[in-house]
Amino acid sequence: MSDAAQPTAAEVRAAAEAVKTALDRHLAAVERRTGEDDQAVYEAFNQLAAAAEAYDELLYDRYDEVTPFEIPAAEDALPPYAGPEEPNALSVLIRRDYSVAEPQRLLAQAQRVEAAESDGAGTDTEASGTVHGALGLLFGEFEPDEIASRHKEFGLEEGDSTLWVVAADEPADPGDWLETPFDQPDPEQVVCRFDVSSVFDDELDDVDDDTDDEGAVPLDGHRAGR
Repeated sequence: MSDAAQPTAAEVRAAAEAVKTALDRHLAAVERRTGEDDQAVYEAFNQLAAAAEAYDELLYDRYDEVTPFEIPAAEDALPPYAGPEEPNALSVLIRRDYSVAEPQRLLAQAQRVEAAESDGAGTDTEASGTVHGALGLLFGEFEPDEIASRHKEFGLEEGDSTLWVVAADEPADPGDWLETPFDQPDPEQVVCRFDVSSVFDDELDDVDDDTDDEGAVPLDGHRAGR
């Protein structure tokens, strides 16, 4: 960053004062809270997160320093849970991203599946001979959890993943949501959320590299973003 684009020392100090003010407001809201999902606490939390993020960015841009604490960004927070206290149904929404790191390995695995399905007669059809065709074959043959655990065998590289548990009063009718299965869920119905991303690696440097949960950041065991 050029000197002209750097924030001034006064801007950094003003951001620090904003954090102090947000801390006071958050503590006051917590002291006056009326229940587990008090809206004033939720708003004060988001204000504190936004102020801390702004200060951290300015501090780094001006002095190449960072704060010794991590506060999730306000936009990552979910609103207070407003779903049924005793849900009769739930939806588990899972997204896993992959990149095709080794296309030839992917194609070879798909051709093995296709050969097995055709009684061992090796064929190089359009399905197993293209990347999109190979993906269709593999995801049709293997469960998503098996592909997740064996992704390297299929020439895939893991990206971000997330799991949301969404509460409901009643189960959906058969076929109800199949046309638009991935519409954004009501954030107030989310019971819990668990994210995995390489973006968290810097936060987990002190965790043993052999730990299976490295990179997994459960955003609260009950509610995400709080």
